[in-house]
Amino acid sequence: MNGLLIGRFQPFHLGHLDALKFALSKVEYLWVGLGSSNKPIQKNNPFSAEERKIMITDSLDYSLKKRIKIYPIPDLENHIKWIELIDTIVPKFDLVFTNDDLTRHLYSKRNVKTISIPFTRREILSGTNIRNMIISDQNWLELVPEGTRNLLTNIHVKDRLTGL
Repeated sequence: MNGLLIGRFQPFHLGHLDALKFALSKVEYLWVGLGSSNKPIQKNNPFSAEERKIMITDSLDYSLKKRIKIYPIPDLENHIKWIELIDTIVPKFDLVFTNDDLTRHLYSKRNVKTISIPFTRREILSGTNIRNMIISDQNWLELVPEGTRNLLTNIHVKDRLTGL
């Protein structure tokens, strides 16, 4: 059985890692969609699709990595067309992992089962919070896996975020 999980991962953090592990406990293979892949680098989307892919793959051990495939998913203004576009990008899937009500509704109309993802420390583990912590020189390093930490350090993340 295959599953689909779409997120922006701006940046990929420990809550996202827990979500991937949760999804993998339910399916054999997981297609991970990098949402907003067509958006330019901007304040709310400061990392490219390629950077986010590296964050994810460099944060996974081999046993997880071999069960995940990552696909860029561009945003569209029309949600129905967006769902149809996803079908052309990712292989067949049986489950969608989402906490988004609209995504849940659209897939339920297509008779695709959706499963909610348990949140891990949501008040702390959010991309917005982590980006704000980076900008304000708070300790954010413990909130992201090693692969994310390495990429963000290499790109001088604070300089990027303060420049947007």
